[in-house]
Amino acid sequence: MSGRPEILFPLFADVTKLEGVGPKTAQHLEQIDVKKPRDLLFLLPYSGIDRAPKLSVQEAELPGVVTVQVLVGAHRPPRNRGGAYRITVQDTQTSFQIVFFHARGDYLKKILPEGSRRVVSGKVELFDGVAQMVHPEYMVAPDEAEEIPAFEPVYPLTHGVSQKTMVKAVRSALDRAPELEEWIDPSQKDQAKWPSWAAAMAAVHMPQSMEEVSPNSAARERLAYDEFLAHQITLALARSQLQKAKGVISQQTGRLQAKVRASLPYAPTGAQERAIEAIAADMALSTRMNRLLQGDVGAGKTLVAFMALLVAVEAGGQGVMMAPTEILARQHMEGLQPLAESAGVVLEILTGRDKGKERRAKLAALARGDIHILVGTHAVFQEDVQFADLRLAIIDEQHRFGVRQRLELGKKGEGADVLVMTATPIPRSLALAQYGDMDVSVLDEKPPGRQPITTALVSTARIDEVVAHLRKAVAEGKQAYWVCPLVEESERVDYTAADVRFKALRAELGEGVVGLVHGQMPPEEKDAAMADFQAGKTQVLVATTVIEVGVNVPNATIMVIERAEVFGLAQLHQLRGRVGRGSEASTCLLMYQAPLNDSGEKRLKVLRESEDGFVIAETDLQMRGAGDLIGTAQSGLPRFRIADVETQAGLMAIAQSDARKLLHDDPTLESPRGKAARVLLWLMEQDQAIRLITVG
Repeated sequence: MSGRPEILFPLFADVTKLEGVGPKTAQHLEQIDVKKPRDLLFLLPYSGIDRAPKLSVQEAELPGVVTVQVLVGAHRPPRNRGGAYRITVQDTQTSFQIVFFHARGDYLKKILPEGSRRVVSGKVELFDGVAQMVHPEYMVAPDEAEEIPAFEPVYPLTHGVSQKTMVKAVRSALDRAPELEEWIDPSQKDQAKWPSWAAAMAAVHMPQSMEEVSPNSAARERLAYDEFLAHQITLALARSQLQKAKGVISQQTGRLQAKVRASLPYAPTGAQERAIEAIAADMALSTRMNRLLQGDVGAGKTLVAFMALLVAVEAGGQGVMMAPTEILARQHMEGLQPLAESAGVVLEILTGRDKGKERRAKLAALARGDIHILVGTHAVFQEDVQFADLRLAIIDEQHRFGVRQRLELGKKGEGADVLVMTATPIPRSLALAQYGDMDVSVLDEKPPGRQPITTALVSTARIDEVVAHLRKAVAEGKQAYWVCPLVEESERVDYTAADVRFKALRAELGEGVVGLVHGQMPPEEKDAAMADFQAGKTQVLVATTVIEVGVNVPNATIMVIERAEVFGLAQLHQLRGRVGRGSEASTCLLMYQAPLNDSGEKRLKVLRESEDGFVIAETDLQMRGAGDLIGTAQSGLPRFRIADVETQAGLMAIAQSDARKLLHDDPTLESPRGKAARVLLWLMEQDQAIRLITVG
């Protein structure tokens, strides 16, 4: 896979090689991410103008663009400077006016001489019952009329580039588009009735009707599929890279799992059972597991994770569970401790806090295999951390981990299986785009015994009532979170909002009742404040969104979110999931600043009406688009130029299974279709994939 295939050279040449593109236009085009002919091909028209000739303006729907042959009549120059220059013309049925502003009469007399026949095309509107065409785009003699396109594509423009320049440059890029060997599975292509790549490119840039500009046209759909396919081949290559690294076979005996089951107050849900079974089956294979465990807040991921860790121990090995922060690692530790006791396995924690003698003792026990399951932060990645026989690594909170980190992790445990857990419900389409290299298990049932959470919307004007409600709850021994909005611009401001609220609540509810956590605090203070709240020393915790992930205080039953309208839906859902963890009924108060705009209102209502994270995530996706949902910058979500992750999720799913099948049948992409797929990867600039094949 040495370098870019020669057949693509013309598409990766300098954009100034195209007709009508000089250095200045090239600079303007860079504003819309066009740096080479290839980029122009992927910049599709977003609309079109019907310029098919009509017999008369009376046949057209006005206002609208009309193309018609006329007999040119009298010219009426403007009476005063800056006025309109009018020319009366006659078509087969009626007369109308062509109007120009700031026009030069001598020029107009030359191109539209009185008594001549001309074909004109432009937008016609009615003014006081008279049809007017202002500044026609085309004015030509009848024998030149074929230079007016019957249907003209409309491109997204940037300052300094006109439609005409754009059309000319795109046509010139199309002339360079080679016929490429087909990379799409032939049966898929026939069934969908898709054209070849070059034919599809020509069709989308020279549409004949509005239908052909729509995303569901065969040509556009094919090009969208190409983008998805290139992306999924990249993910499938990463996946096969992980699998190629020989896995270890871990056969469960079920002995330890049975002990845990016996100690549970109720049976696992069907979704939990299915996930446990799929994970155990993966671990028993000689390839490495690469699975995503997706579960909404409170869906019982901890139990599934622990059962998976027990498979590793039953098979004579060790397991590790990694969390992004120290607080979360400690919490996993607390959650797993009772389960570990019932199973009779040794559970230990390792974080950056472990120093000196204590740390050395833990490392020695780990290397001897005396510790069965280790919980920790990224500290478990350090050089001196050696396992006797690591079989399974579980990573919590996936979205901080891209494909690249997953490959890195794979190197640490020789052959260890990898399970990634996320509490962020991700709509299927995005899950495929982001985690297409992984197998996915979804926990979509709530375990019995979870209390529903009542969600209410309250305007900030009623803050006194909210504080009074809180005072009563505190008197009854209840605990509450009070979340303040994060102000992006500066960390300082974010901190003041929380600080002001903290002081006000402390004055209302008394010293020692209220704690504070925000992003600017030193980690020790943050941990101490969290610990006080967990232990019940403080009853109200004022916080910025530091607390959204994983904090577990079963006694906390009230969640107040100030300025809820500025938060994302998924974030609000995560925050709400911090309450409702005990046996008491809980409430979540969404405080908003009136008046709410439509989208703000819609977002908050969805939360009030649904507790299903997947429903909420789908709504969020429709309202905000994929980029915002997971923050494109850090999500590793690709930017597609033609395809739309939201509306074309079905295509993404086909692309995933197709890419996996292609690599299964032809792992090194050497077959004719495999070689075509390599060209696709170069065309789509999938450098990561290209490196993987080269290494592979």
